[in-house]
Amino acid sequence: MSINLRTVYAFAREMYPKISTEYVQYGTAGFRGKAEFLDSVMFRMGVLATLRSRYRGGAVIGVMITASHNPEPDNGVKLVDPKGEMLDASWESIATDLVNVSDQELEQHVAKIIKDNNIDITSSSHVFVGMDNRYHSPRLLKAVADGVIALKGNVREFGIVTTPMLHFFVVAANTKEAYGKPTEEAYYEKLISAFESLRNGQLENGNYKNNVVFDGANGVGARKMLQFIKRMNKSLNISVINQGIGPGKINDECGADYVKVQQRPPISMPIVEPFTRCVSVDGDADRVVYFFTNDKGEFQLLDGDRIATLVAGYLMDLVTRSEIDLRLGLVQTAYANGASTDYIVNELKFPVSCVPTGVKHLHHKALEYDIGVYFEANGHGTIVFSDHAKATIATASETKDSAKTLLLLIDLINETVGDAISDMLLVETILNHKGWDVKDWISTYNDLPNRQLKIKVQDRNVIETTNAERDCVKPEGLQTEINKVVSNYKRGRSFVRPSGTEDIVRVYAEAATKEDTENLAYEVGVLVQRLAGGVGPELTQPGSAHL
Repeated sequence: MSINLRTVYAFAREMYPKISTEYVQYGTAGFRGKAEFLDSVMFRMGVLATLRSRYRGGAVIGVMITASHNPEPDNGVKLVDPKGEMLDASWESIATDLVNVSDQELEQHVAKIIKDNNIDITSSSHVFVGMDNRYHSPRLLKAVADGVIALKGNVREFGIVTTPMLHFFVVAANTKEAYGKPTEEAYYEKLISAFESLRNGQLENGNYKNNVVFDGANGVGARKMLQFIKRMNKSLNISVINQGIGPGKINDECGADYVKVQQRPPISMPIVEPFTRCVSVDGDADRVVYFFTNDKGEFQLLDGDRIATLVAGYLMDLVTRSEIDLRLGLVQTAYANGASTDYIVNELKFPVSCVPTGVKHLHHKALEYDIGVYFEANGHGTIVFSDHAKATIATASETKDSAKTLLLLIDLINETVGDAISDMLLVETILNHKGWDVKDWISTYNDLPNRQLKIKVQDRNVIETTNAERDCVKPEGLQTEINKVVSNYKRGRSFVRPSGTEDIVRVYAEAATKEDTENLAYEVGVLVQRLAGGVGPELTQPGSAHL
């Protein structure tokens, strides 16, 4: 098979010319931006995916077109490596360089990637492509497919799928179907079969009622949940809102990010009984949060921290009852509510690790345990099981019912990435088995009030952190000042970290009371403005502060 790199240049010049000179960087979320500027990015990511596949010996590489929880005019693209993990960090800079070169330099640059990485350009390559349901996604999918075709790669288009579904397909194909078949039907079948076996015909138990309201964020998650409902044997009564039909836009006043950040139900939420379980997913269905309204009409959130503690406690109980010796661990970031960490360490006695923000850091650390649980507070997370854990559980399942339950849970969980629908079915299973409603769940501990601020700065790179972003080492003196301020507040904690994409410093603060939290956030925000080159308007002082 001979490949002429002139084809890449011709495609780019004629069909996908680079129309923006703005420098873009491949980050945790891949590339994101306004859809009208992404055609050339998508084409080049198709080229990169087929090169990556050849570099990995012909393994399937995934390309997902989505802007996740961003507004509808945005879109984005991220690559999925053979085990379903995010693109290897060493290739993020390769992706960044490839997208930023001019059309005239493209042919030469592709040749350089091939040479530098010793890629056999004549070997076979396989790329799976999926997209969310934004109106511009089909056009961008074609650009990715053309990028693969330009280098004579094999491309398989899955159309509209959730991000976790594409990860599932990639792993299924690369494990020669040991993880499942790489089809939409096989994905539904695997999760539903495990869920209904775990339910075992018991649809209600104790305080647990078999009803849930599902906010699909007008995204692909709504479409797929409707497909799940069609295939489920009435094992869960799900009402789907924000289905993406009619005027509703993706993530617009709905979805997991809106509910978490605004601390309120989606705008189109119907009137429901107090304490009804409600779920919100984001635009590509890789985040999930629960919420409910109590009998006083007050909004109550059950976020990723709450899901993590529920899952960790349940898994620990099953492992103990199965009488097996496995290393369990829960991975959090500095954004995890301090009350959740206290509960996990002091009540559950479950080992906890803290890592920098970003799914790749959480996933990587979780792999160090036999059973690793990770959830970000925003609702993105999953559970990973080592081969040793799977073999140990399988042996124990011959004599222990609790180990049989663990085996079914492994099938229910999408280990490759946070999967909102899989995670929701897991939470429903645990609440059912415990006989819990949302009141039982939320009463396990009381969240500390917390506040986040964004401080505009001249250059975000003046801030450097260590200790999983909990300590600021530059500019010198800032952390010392933060420590002094924090010491004035009961159960006070605060940290600062630079944004990954814009000249903003993020401030997180928590304390025993809401008033203290507001004041602590304000004081730390002022310190950042003063010591880290703040450029925005001065912060508005809350009612009173310890100044």
